[in-house]
Amino acid sequence: MTAMRDRWRSHLLQTLSGTDDGSPPWVRQLAEGTDAGYFGPGSASWAVHGGMATMVAGIRALLVQAMHPGAMAGVHDWSRYREDPLGRLTGTIRWLITVTFGDRATAERSSAMVRALHERVRGTYLDASGRSVPYSAGDPDLIEWVHLAFTDAFLTCHEIWETEIPGGPDAYVREWAVAGELIGLTDPPLTAADMRARLRGFSEAGTLRADDRVHDVVRFIRRPPLVPGMLPAYRIMFQGAIASLDPSQRAMLGLGRPAPLAVPATGLVLRSARSLLGERSTSEEAALTRIARLRETT
Repeated sequence: MTAMRDRWRSHLLQTLSGTDDGSPPWVRQLAEGTDAGYFGPGSASWAVHGGMATMVAGIRALLVQAMHPGAMAGVHDWSRYREDPLGRLTGTIRWLITVTFGDRATAERSSAMVRALHERVRGTYLDASGRSVPYSAGDPDLIEWVHLAFTDAFLTCHEIWETEIPGGPDAYVREWAVAGELIGLTDPPLTAADMRARLRGFSEAGTLRADDRVHDVVRFIRRPPLVPGMLPAYRIMFQGAIASLDPSQRAMLGLGRPAPLAVPATGLVLRSARSLLGERSTSEEAALTRIARLRETT
C-alpha cells in the first residue's frame, strides 16, 4: 500500500511540477527574495491557489478559454500542447505559483516573460460572423478574456470544493487583479459580480464560438496523455469541471450533462490528493521559509 501511495504521489507531483518530489529549481527559489510578495499568508490568493480544487479549475479554465476564437487561434497556431502537454501545463502552473507565492521581483520577472511570449503569438482568426480578424495574444480583449476565465474558474471551483475564502470571493478577485495587471490588463475587475458580468458580456456580444478546433481541443482535454494510473482520477475531475460550468457553456462546448454524483466524486478525489500531498505544497513551504527569514532580519 505504501509503495502504491508513493507511486501515485510521484505521478501527481510530476504532472503538476515536472519533478517527482514537487521541488524543481524554480520552486526552491521561492525561498529567496527580499519581500513577502504581493499576497502572503492568510490572503485569499494563498487560500485559493493552495487548495486542491485548483486541479479542477485548471481543466475548467482551459475549456472556457477555448470558446474565444482569438484565444483558440493562439493555442492552435502556436501551442505545442499535443507534442508536450505536460510542459505547457507546468509552464502555466509555474507562472501561477510564482506570482502567488514568490516575492514581487520574481513575480514581475515571470510575468514579463509571459508578456514577451504574448507579443510573438500573432495571426488571424475567423470571428463568430466568419470575418477574418488579426490578433496578438497581447491584445487587450484577449488578455481580459483569459484573465476572466482563469479567475472565474479558480473562484468557482474553490467555492464548490473548498472552505471559505479569507475576505470572501471579492477579496480573491481584487487580489488576483494584480496578476492581470502584471500581464498587461489595464482595468481588471475588482469584485466577483463585475468579473462574472464581464464574462457574460463576451457571450452577449456574440464574440464566442465553438468550431472544429474547439471540439478538437475539448476531446484532447477529455483524454490527455497521462500515465494510466492517473486517468481514473482525471476522468472524475473532468466530470467535476463539466459540472462546474454554466449550462450555456456546456452547450457551446458540446458537453452533455455531467456524470451523476460528479461533484461529490470529485470532492473525494481532491481529498485523496490532499492526503497524498499534505496540507501545504512545496511552493507554500518555500514562501513561508522566505517570509520567516525576512522577519528574523527586521
